[in-house]
Amino acid sequence: TPLFVPKTLPSAPAEQRMVLVACGPYTTSDSIAFDPLTDLIEVIARDRPDVCVLFGPFLDAKHEQVENCQLLGSFAEVFKLCLRMIIEGTRSAGSQLVFVPSLRDVHHDCVYPQPPFLFPELPKDDRPRVHFVSEPCTLDVD
Repeated sequence: TPLFVPKTLPSAPAEQRMVLVACGPYTTSDSIAFDPLTDLIEVIARDRPDVCVLFGPFLDAKHEQVENCQLLGSFAEVFKLCLRMIIEGTRSAGSQLVFVPSLRDVHHDCVYPQPPFLFPELPKDDRPRVHFVSEPCTLDVD
């Protein structure tokens, strides 16, 4: 079965899709403020890709502020904030979001193969376009 239902039904056998692929970390080395992630969200909102495949780490275990326990919340809370930024910031673009974990995601299971992220707080309206997959995985777009 396909990963998602396309925005429009294909009229030809090979309709083109725009796929954006990005890999974390989504922070700068000296700040956990997710400034590069904000820039990525702006690109998604502007270019409106059909699918965005986002690889972790989303909260990097190797980040200095993580290693020195300088965060204002738990690892899970910071990760959920990151997810909310992405999901809410791309809502108007309507892009399908695919989240792929990394072994360096500090809040997630450090085993291989990795299970998908869990995010039970995902708003009901976003569930058709937000996908959490394992690492490794196979994606079938259309």
